[in-house]
Amino acid sequence: MEEQKQTYYFNIESGEVLDQPAEPEGHFTLIATGEEIKDFREYLVENYKADWETFGNAHVPFRDPDRENAEYDMTMKEIYAMVYKLGDAEAKNHVRNMGILDEQQLNR
Repeated sequence: MEEQKQTYYFNIESGEVLDQPAEPEGHFTLIATGEEIKDFREYLVENYKADWETFGNAHVPFRDPDRENAEYDMTMKEIYAMVYKLGDAEAKNHVRNMGILDEQQLNR
């Protein structure tokens, strides 16, 4: 039996995925199954780890910041690809207009 999709609200600033929006604006509306949201939250955890890693690395001299930030950048792109995949029309339009994902990433 296929799991039913529900509406969730994702705030990019806080990294929260909620059943009800915390604010009237400032979130993406996602329509997803519980399993899809679980996968999405895993990307958020990876992004959080990568963010802390870049923060820590910023305090170490003689490091290559481009290489150090690559994992963070990759996880952000994965998050936006998931927002595009699971989002409503407004979310899809927003991600497309950002221009950070190519057509292949948008159509996964």
